[in-house]
Amino acid sequence: MSARPIALVTGSRRGIGRAIAVELGLAGFDVALTDAAASQELEDAVREVERTGARAIALISDLADIDSHTGTLREIEATLDGQIDCLVNNAGVSVMSRGDLLDVTPESFDRCIAVNTRGTFFLTQAFAKHCLARSGGAVAPHPSVITITSSNAIAASPLRGEYCVSKAGLSMANTLFSLRLAEHGISVYEVQPGLIETEMTAPSRARYDAQIEQGLTAIKRWGTPQEVATTVRTLATGGLPYSVGQAIRIDGGLLVTKY
Repeated sequence: MSARPIALVTGSRRGIGRAIAVELGLAGFDVALTDAAASQELEDAVREVERTGARAIALISDLADIDSHTGTLREIEATLDGQIDCLVNNAGVSVMSRGDLLDVTPESFDRCIAVNTRGTFFLTQAFAKHCLARSGGAVAPHPSVITITSSNAIAASPLRGEYCVSKAGLSMANTLFSLRLAEHGISVYEVQPGLIETEMTAPSRARYDAQIEQGLTAIKRWGTPQEVATTVRTLATGGLPYSVGQAIRIDGGLLVTKY
């Protein structure tokens, strides 16, 4: 078995997930990258992680398919001949279309819940059971679950209400897991990104640029995927060891109460 621990980073073909995968490769993890569909982007992300000196694999995984989670964990460990000691819950979906809260469709609502909340909850559950069933201890000094939620777990955005609901639910789920797993030495963290410059946020760039300049954030610029990745590396390597159930905001002061 490999002496390097494995990190599973969901939704890692681009953006925040890809930056996290590369950063964890630099931190000494081998990395399993997942996405809902095969793509050249996903393969390119694997190559980028491998350039850090880490071993990396790509898996196609539908997070909403909860019956597949245990098999995915086993496949990763068998392929990389190691032990998953870090789960990064990054994968998520946005709304099908922004609009009036009164026009939200059941299809868009159910999609957000199925992936962002339900899928991530049960993957975390499967990972926790997998860890607790092991006969030996962790390879990593600080086994962890790190869940990427959103500033919208706190801040309401009526134009994408179903997304907000799904992330608020995920935030509570993460808090619950942090309490359940603390006694077993598994640290559970939540990271709440704010306005991060990615392909997903590109359509909103012009609207938020003006608001940022007017003081929406204390740091007057967009955040970067690398800034989120640096935070995740800190958590995954034990940089916040005596912490349970707290959310780390990577938002440039977006959620700070101010007037």
